[in-house]
Amino acid sequence: MDAEESGFAPHSPKTDDPPRDFRSLRAVILDRRDRMPKRLVQVADFAIQHPQEIAFGRVAELARQARVQPSTMIRFAQALGYSGFSDLQLVFQSHARDRWPDYNARLEALHDGAHGGDVMGLLDGLVEASCASTRDFRQGVDVQALEQAVARLAAANTIYIVGVRRAFPVAVYLAYALQKLGARCDLVDQLGGLGARQVDLIRADDALLAISFTPYAGETLATVRAAFERGVPVVGITDSPFSPLVQSAHVWLEVAEADYAGFRSLAATFALATTLAVALVSRRAENGA
Repeated sequence: MDAEESGFAPHSPKTDDPPRDFRSLRAVILDRRDRMPKRLVQVADFAIQHPQEIAFGRVAELARQARVQPSTMIRFAQALGYSGFSDLQLVFQSHARDRWPDYNARLEALHDGAHGGDVMGLLDGLVEASCASTRDFRQGVDVQALEQAVARLAAANTIYIVGVRRAFPVAVYLAYALQKLGARCDLVDQLGGLGARQVDLIRADDALLAISFTPYAGETLATVRAAFERGVPVVGITDSPFSPLVQSAHVWLEVAEADYAGFRSLAATFALATTLAVALVSRRAENGA
């Protein structure tokens, strides 16, 4: 056992049975994460970000992906009160089957055929991943957070948008959509190394809409922290409750995109971006703004 794990008091199944549904399990993991040793935190982060893999993967392979020892995967399950890793997997398997009755088998079959220049196989796999992303997001969306995000953005004088790397297309689309809808907005594009100066122009009656996915971009996080410290409302779009963006966001929305052959979809993120743009403009119209 790692020395750092020896002092961690596991969840006791004798006094409190472990969760048997994914929503409750996720809440327990989030509540206990800050008290977990470093290696168990790695497993917790991986489990929340990759529930489908946890549901049907083998301990050795999952440990490799989470960059821990297989024994750490078992200790993680026991720390949450489960008899072993297979017991924990049952919760993830139930969650996966409830949400995607036949997706896992179909995507597995597509993986087997996506080679040798099979363009249609690749297209089918990417389309399936996009469909899974949007279904997953719709079924698990935090409606209260979505309403709060719309309210924050609708109340802003100017909406500033930041997102780089994989999030950049979403940020650009939001700027385009909001301008077409008549909302004042500005893209923090870091052009010419002027990102810090662009942030200095944001006022307390504005809002910052930030998009960042793992691996989280330092430029985006720096922008978010600077705005947050100045009292600017921050709305975040990210892929995990463990994202560093969450720490500085007044309200945040989780979008965990599915992938095919290592290429992640952006379908759910674009659906959310369009929803936010249209909803906030509609809210302003209702309020006579």
